[in-house]
Amino acid sequence: MKTKTVFACQNCGYQSPKWLGRCPDCNSWNSFAEENYTMPTSGKVKERASLYKDEPVLLKEIEIKEADRLKTRISELDRVLGGGIVAGSVILIGGDPGIGKSTISLQVSNQLTKEGSTVLYVSGEESAAQTKLRAKRLGTQAEQGSLYIVNQTDLSLIIEYANKLKPDVIIIDSIQVIFEPSISSSAGSVSQVRECAGILTQLAKTTGISIFIIGHVTKEGTIAGPRVLEHIVDTVLYFEGDRFSMYRILRAVKNRFGSTNEIGVFEMDSSGLKEVKNPSEIFLSERPKDVSGSVVASVLEGSRPLLVEIQALVSKSSFGYARRRAEGFDYNRLALLIAVLEKRIGLSLEIEDIFVNVAGGIRIEDPAADLAVAVAIASAFRDQFVLADTLVLGEVGLAGEIRSISQTVLRVNEAANLGFKHCILPKNNYKGLEYKKNTIELVPVSHLKEALDILLLRGAR
Repeated sequence: MKTKTVFACQNCGYQSPKWLGRCPDCNSWNSFAEENYTMPTSGKVKERASLYKDEPVLLKEIEIKEADRLKTRISELDRVLGGGIVAGSVILIGGDPGIGKSTISLQVSNQLTKEGSTVLYVSGEESAAQTKLRAKRLGTQAEQGSLYIVNQTDLSLIIEYANKLKPDVIIIDSIQVIFEPSISSSAGSVSQVRECAGILTQLAKTTGISIFIIGHVTKEGTIAGPRVLEHIVDTVLYFEGDRFSMYRILRAVKNRFGSTNEIGVFEMDSSGLKEVKNPSEIFLSERPKDVSGSVVASVLEGSRPLLVEIQALVSKSSFGYARRRAEGFDYNRLALLIAVLEKRIGLSLEIEDIFVNVAGGIRIEDPAADLAVAVAIASAFRDQFVLADTLVLGEVGLAGEIRSISQTVLRVNEAANLGFKHCILPKNNYKGLEYKKNTIELVPVSHLKEALDILLLRGAR
């Protein structure tokens, strides 16, 4: 074996033969650390290469079998995964400390063992007794199942346990404390994280064992070593939301076996994470009535329409420089909508502080919320409220026109189920629309000014 010394960025994994003050790849300062790589000799390389004896085959000759996915019996998680766990897949779960990564992992372990699966839970940060106490608090005893707990950080021993027990699922909590003895760098370094994740992925692909990997996040909110881990695994799940809030949103940012548009909504309480069956009702449960700057929009997350409250606050700037802030909404999109309101509608917003918030901690990217944000700002500026039973849909163009959106029927029907009586929507979406008749009034609009006249006049009454 030969040893090679390199300097690696601990944020992105960029390598350099010498120390650098700033990483040229991710621009982070003082992130380089010295690491030693063990280079295998030619004989070792040949020995390793002899293990792979698969010959190239024609694509048309490959036979595939559609295997059933392993259901976790947690419907919100199954939806995000694309219908369940694919055999041999590697799933990475990231999020802020205390947000619920270990909690949901233990709950998944319990549900799988109830269905007859064997699970190996590798707790590198807690002893087996501490894990047992946490399981008791969560009510996940798994008395009748096959849930094995081990406190181990040595990857070679973990692989031995896997070969001995032959579990259906392995959960690694967390990857930052696991180390490979043949690598001289400390646990948590980019070298260790990359090699350990690579070895675990190889284990999953060769044995068919599904592996969950829990990863810590950096201060920027990304998984430590993101380009190292996210490129290796099959699925990347992020927990969103404030850890001091009761609601958690699980979002897939990468999924080789399903959609990346789905989200799962959970509620955190003393007994763990509970599924939220109707997120729209939860997000709107504390909405104030007859208050300016509050508008309801419907955003599409995968196949699920969610009704969310858009809040806006407009006040005179006391510093001579108007501030714009957005929580849960893209700042650049907010600046565009403010410019349209100033130029096309004639609102004097240049000296106003404008704050926009999406209630419930959810982050939206659906352009169908544009009209709701613009209406909320105008409502707060004029101090006129929008009727509480009104849904606002539509994308706003630079000329102030209201452009059509997708899946209008799903959005309108969801609003009708929650008791909404009116819906403002693009004129092009109104044509040929099938919805629950006699339950909600549809009002088509083609321009932002037209929508504001209808909504704010109605609210003024």
